[in-house]
Amino acid sequence: MDATTIKVHGDTKIQLDQFREYKNESYDEVIKKMLYIARKARTRPELSKEAVIAIENARRRMKAGNFVSEEEAKRRLGF
Repeated sequence: MDATTIKVHGDTKIQLDQFREYKNESYDEVIKKMLYIARKARTRPELSKEAVIAIENARRRMKAGNFVSEEEAKRRLGF
């Protein structure tokens, strides 16, 4: 995988951080998610709205501590 460095303003980084669904989500994942939503907004606006709502709901659940850790998920799934 090729990687590159991009420069973003501090406020942009803060906004990217707020768009994360989970703590270790990479900026690459966040940007890809945003690009997906932007593309869908053109062709199927109702889906992009659903995606944003799902992200906001996930963020609320995580802040409330209502989530399963990776280790717990692996244990439950028998990995």
